[in-house]
Amino acid sequence: MSFIIDRRLNAKNKSTVNRQRFLKRYRKHIKKAVSDAIGKRSITDIEHGEQISIPSKEIDEPIFHHGQGGHSENVLPGNTDFITGDHIPRPPPGSGEGGSGPGASDKGEGEDDFIFNITQEEFLDFMFEDLELPNMIKRQLAGNEEFKIHRAGISNEGSPGKINIVRSLRSANARRIALTSSKRKKLAALQQELDQLQTVDMILRNHQRIELLTEEIEKLSKLIKRVPWLDNFDLKYNLHVKVPNPQSKAVMFCLMDVSGSMDQTTKDIAKRFFILLYLFLQRNYQRTEVVFIRHHTSASEVDEQEFFYSRETGGTIVSSALKLMKTIIDARYPSEQWNIYGAQASDGDNWNDDSSICRQLLSEDILPKVQYYSYIEITPREHQSLWEDYSIVQDQHPKSFAMQQLVDASEIYSVFRELFQKQIA
Repeated sequence: MSFIIDRRLNAKNKSTVNRQRFLKRYRKHIKKAVSDAIGKRSITDIEHGEQISIPSKEIDEPIFHHGQGGHSENVLPGNTDFITGDHIPRPPPGSGEGGSGPGASDKGEGEDDFIFNITQEEFLDFMFEDLELPNMIKRQLAGNEEFKIHRAGISNEGSPGKINIVRSLRSANARRIALTSSKRKKLAALQQELDQLQTVDMILRNHQRIELLTEEIEKLSKLIKRVPWLDNFDLKYNLHVKVPNPQSKAVMFCLMDVSGSMDQTTKDIAKRFFILLYLFLQRNYQRTEVVFIRHHTSASEVDEQEFFYSRETGGTIVSSALKLMKTIIDARYPSEQWNIYGAQASDGDNWNDDSSICRQLLSEDILPKVQYYSYIEITPREHQSLWEDYSIVQDQHPKSFAMQQLVDASEIYSVFRELFQKQIA
């Protein structure tokens, strides 16, 4: 039997390292499972982990084993029929075959899949990989700056918690050398002369000189010892300064149609899309605000709970939501200070000539102020006037406006990735 001992230095976190290596290796299978899970889950269960299934043939690993050949001896207990040199006959057909399954089958062959679970964090990482808010520009809101602490060298003053021990000892050593170098040289010369006079004949002849040298050496030694080993002048402190840290301040407007033409299935698809968008913003952007707008014949700004779970309904006037969005932008989110984004979900139904009003509002009042605006139409039917007018807007503003159609919940993730795919410069 062969034993392989792993002597790498990451023993404490070896499981974590191996898991990350495994997730990287089977990224393709995991991303497909995550994509499939989006369409199957309920609204309240979209941010949990997921069970991933990988075919066994995809996880084959190289193994170490002994090659064929050589001489081996086996001891088989309980043998009463054979002796050394006997040939063991082949077992008769049908004996010793089969497994513990429910029964025989005449169809194909296969292997059990390898199944494992990924955590909520890993699930969200794969879900939002390679996604971003397009056209993000760093803007700083006046009067609300954030700072980062950066090291800015060494200072002679500071708090005890910031003392730099290495620099302080180096400074103390340099000071002692500078103050005592001449005395040490003189001391070494006197000591050398004293050593030469230590013979018996020299002691008798130079007794007074030896006494003078001894006194001088003691005097210099005391002067050298009086130099302090560490002085306040030697203390050095790490200097930290606050540097402004520009933040990407963004606001996302979520506009959802809740009119009577939106049945419960269509509303659930719209809610799933906006929950996916909300999770993406909360996870990837710290300084992003979200404004929720529901509309039927009239629009209103609501909180998160009412946006996703209110049962209010009515007719359809889409322009009411766009007008409210414009009003909120003018009042609270000046375009020179905020990155403004919009996402709208509807079934495409609209009242009479209101679609042309929506086109005008987007082209003239909203798109000049926003970084990016996305529209999804949730319908299996033919497109109506709203889609046609929005198509004109897309032709006029191809970089800041995008639109996609959704038919069922299984397409939510693919459409979401299409709208917010990271752009390659």
